[in-house]
Amino acid sequence: MHDIFRSWGKALAAQFHYKIFLLTALPFVLSLLLWGLAMWWGLQSLIDTIQAYFVDHDGFQLAGRLLGMLGLIALKTVIVPLIAMWLLLPLMIVTSLMCIGVFAMPVINRYVARRDYPALEQRKGGSLFGSFWRATSSFVIFAVLWLITLPLALIPPLSLLVQPLLWGWLTYRVMVYDALAEHADVDEREALTRDHRMALLVIGTIAGIFGAAPSLLWLGGVLSVVLFPIFAGISIWLYLLVFIFTGLWFQYYCMEALQQHRQRREPV
Repeated sequence: MHDIFRSWGKALAAQFHYKIFLLTALPFVLSLLLWGLAMWWGLQSLIDTIQAYFVDHDGFQLAGRLLGMLGLIALKTVIVPLIAMWLLLPLMIVTSLMCIGVFAMPVINRYVARRDYPALEQRKGGSLFGSFWRATSSFVIFAVLWLITLPLALIPPLSLLVQPLLWGWLTYRVMVYDALAEHADVDEREALTRDHRMALLVIGTIAGIFGAAPSLLWLGGVLSVVLFPIFAGISIWLYLLVFIFTGLWFQYYCMEALQQHRQRREPV
């Protein structure tokens, strides 16, 4: 736990460095353009498809009964766009995560290495293709689990537990690879992932709890068509901030773990 809190403190301090803070700019613009085009092109079609399914299968009556049991009957009028935005949410998460992996993590790696671990040897056990494959394969698994657990989102206690755990698994799977890509070889990365799995999952899960705020903003935009673009933009920017802080946290933790691992295996 000491290493988790120590790396958290260093990540928090680094988060406010102007070079790190500016890392959100390019991913934000790219994500905003991508999602602006995607929603302009396909959002209404997705809503129409869900609307037709609800009409053909008495979905509105079922949703009304379920929401009434939960005391959320007011959501019945926006249930279709709410489901549409909830289905799009994992895609928004992974595009933000991949933008951070491609554009921000190399900068974070260099920043942390120069500042705190200048003597740590770079063994380059990762690659851009490996990072892309790790993110893509992890997202496929994440998306399946997201859809399976989607009904639990209507049960507040379970949604507060399941969603952060899914986030935790996804972020640690993707970011540990990126954090160790430059400095660790393949065997070291596998050993560190195995030996520190619980701590890495804790870091990812806490980041998942932080990610609940932009998720609520994203879904809350459904309630206001006029303000939706503003809600969407703010939620994307907050996701990027959360991911950059999480990237810093993983970077500091993984670099310290790698240094200790080498000191044990390769004493001077």
